[in-house]
Amino acid sequence: MLSYALEEMPWTEIEQALRRDRRLIVPVGALEQHGPHLPLGANLLIARRVAREVSRSLGVLLAPSFSYGVTFGRGPFPGRAGIRRKTLHRAVNELLADWEDEGFDHFVLVTAHRFEPHLEALLMAMTTKAARSVCDLYEVDISDIVEGDPESEHAGELETSLMLHLAPELVRTDAIEDFIPRAGAIRRYTHRRVPKPPKGTSGVVGLPAAATAEKGARIFSRWVGTLEAALRDR
Repeated sequence: MLSYALEEMPWTEIEQALRRDRRLIVPVGALEQHGPHLPLGANLLIARRVAREVSRSLGVLLAPSFSYGVTFGRGPFPGRAGIRRKTLHRAVNELLADWEDEGFDHFVLVTAHRFEPHLEALLMAMTTKAARSVCDLYEVDISDIVEGDPESEHAGELETSLMLHLAPELVRTDAIEDFIPRAGAIRRYTHRRVPKPPKGTSGVVGLPAAATAEKGARIFSRWVGTLEAALRDR
């Protein structure tokens, strides 16, 4: 099969696939600012591409991406939009309940958006009998690939490298600018204790100028490999 994406398959093929594997991968994104050089949908695009690669590799069915998440990027950034934690939690619960009724017995929620309320909404997802797991791609260690600290950035080297690999046509390379605020401000922002980027930045925290497509390819490969290994063990 060329694709295991539900929206690209007739129900007859889905029924056949369920006889072999009752798992479902569900990518969950967010629509938020990523500085002047990356698109608002960077988190969604990254999660969707990882999920699709794993789906094809293992033959596991893939749900349509859920495009909106709980966001923290308020401020002078037109276009961004988010939903509340309880709204995301309820929406995910309703979708999983429908799919569980159709025979799915294990849901794998994949996200590349590390805002704590967003992750909490996914971790609290409920099912009747089906198993569920959440893959926060940013939890995969890639510190040996990037120069900076991947825990202290937003729209920096990590995300910019991934986008240069996955969708270089969407990266405004002429608008890339590094920004490193004071250490205290970095910790408060990256740990999600404040709702917007530190003063003086256009949405970037970190070193996007250090990003390369080669680093992005290595990060993508490691994320895909980590998720594949986790699913093979189940």
